Amino acid sequence: MTDLNLPDLLRINMIIQYHINDIQTETGLMRTSVFRPSKEGKYPTIIFYSEIFQQTSPITRSAQILASHGFVVLVPEIFHELNPQGNVLAYDDAGKDKGNADKLTKPLEHHDSDTQAMVTFIQQQTYCTDKVSVMGVCIGGHLAFRAALNQQVTAAFCLYPTDIHSNTLPCTLGNDTLTRSIDIRCPMVLVFGKQDPHVSAKGRTLIHQTLSQNKCDFSWHEVNAQHAFMRDEGDRYDAALAIQMYKMAIDFFTIP
Repeated sequence: MTDLNLPDLLRINMIIQYHINDIQTETGLMRTSVFRPSKEGKYPTIIFYSEIFQQTSPITRSAQILASHGFVVLVPEIFHELNPQGNVLAYDDAGKDKGNADKLTKPLEHHDSDTQAMVTFIQQQTYCTDKVSVMGVCIGGHLAFRAALNQQVTAAFCLYPTDIHSNTLPCTLGNDTLTRSIDIRCPMVLVFGKQDPHVSAKGRTLIHQTLSQNKCDFSWHEVNAQHAFMRDEGDRYDAALAIQMYKMAIDFFTIP
């Protein structure tokens, strides 16, 4: 057998495999896509939370990009209680209306138990290390921020997270994400588009001030971009900026 040098190993890690696991949560089975390197070994994990549309083609491609850099990437169906398994919403008005209705129906506490179910699943897999990071876009950015409350999560990368400043997602009194941010212990990266109408300058200031007051470990980036600039479909996609964000996230998640 030929010994493999480092460039060969890196090239092998570019090849990924894909499978589906239905993870048992407190609120039912949650279909979860798993993308991971084909080469045998143990890899750190990223839980990647989608937009309201669930696992669309752009979300799949994002997961593939991350996995190809040596990560196990889990993409859960974030509204599994409210949709048939495998349901993907279209990027149209009907899809947007359904997704927004779902996000205003599912309590944050159910997202918390979903995250814990995925952490437990990760701990049981022979191909995962004990390092669990989280990442997400739009409401997924909020869910990544929220997942940082879980003490087993080691890092969170939150892209244009919505509904944090406005406290518009259902939860019990005092359990909203911004109020609970005082309990976050892991490092975070937050990225916002300055032209994003979903999170105003005032809203961004509120989040930044609260995290600072809570002495959270976070870095903050405001970029010249619109909402959903990572999505590689549609007029708002900024490919150059998206590449920068992937590199930033990969570097962040590989810090020892």
